Amino acid sequence: MQFNITFRQFGASDSLKEYAREKVERVNKLLDRAGEAHVVLYLERHLHHADITIQSGAWVLRGRAESDDMYASIDLAMDKIERQLRRYRDKLKTHHGRERVHHRQDLVNSLKVRHAVFEVPDVEELALIAAQSTVESSTTTKAADPVDAAATRVVRATQLTVKQLSVDEAVMQMNLMNNDFYVFHNVESDALGIIYRRKDGQYGLIEPHEPPALAVATGT
Repeated sequence: MQFNITFRQFGASDSLKEYAREKVERVNKLLDRAGEAHVVLYLERHLHHADITIQSGAWVLRGRAESDDMYASIDLAMDKIERQLRRYRDKLKTHHGRERVHHRQDLVNSLKVRHAVFEVPDVEELALIAAQSTVESSTTTKAADPVDAAATRVVRATQLTVKQLSVDEAVMQMNLMNNDFYVFHNVESDALGIIYRRKDGQYGLIEPHEPPALAVATGT
C-alpha cells in the first residue's frame, strides 16, 4: 500500500507516523485491491484532528475524528473506516469483479462540482451586532437582522470529480466516506444527483428538474 502522511500545525512525529501506518495496513488487508492511503494530522482549537482517506479501485473510504489525543483521534477515524468497510465488504467485492466496475477511467465523468463552506459569525459577534442594531433602530423604521448584518464568507471550496453511479452505489460511496451527502452522475436518469442523509436516518435524492416548455404549460 502507498502511504502518505501530512502533519499540520505541529512537528512531524515518527511514532505517530508508524502508529497510523499500522492502523491503515490492518484495514488494507480487508481490501481486495491494494489501497492508497493519505493521512492528515493537525491541531485546531486545542483539539487533535485525524483525517484519513483510503482509495481502493474506484471506491474511496474516509474517516475523520477529533479528540484531546492524536492517537485516540487516529483510532476513532480508523474505526469509522473499518465499520463501513465491513458493512460493504461483500458489495465491494462484487463491484470490483464486474465488467462495468467504475475504476475504468472512461466511466468517470470529468465534470467538476464546487463545494463551498461558509463561515457564520459566532455568538459573541452576533450579540454585538444585535446590540448595535437595537441602538440604530431608533432612527430607522426596521432593525437589521443580526445574521444578515454579519458578513459570511467562503472559508473552503472543493472541486469534486463526479462519478457515474447508480443511486444504490452513491449511497454506498457516501457511507464509505462517512459523509452526509454525495454528488454523482446518476446512470439511471442521466442527470446530476445529490444523495443525502435525512434526519430520520433515511436517504434523500436531489436531481435537477427541467420545467416543461411554455407551450405545454399554457396548452397552446
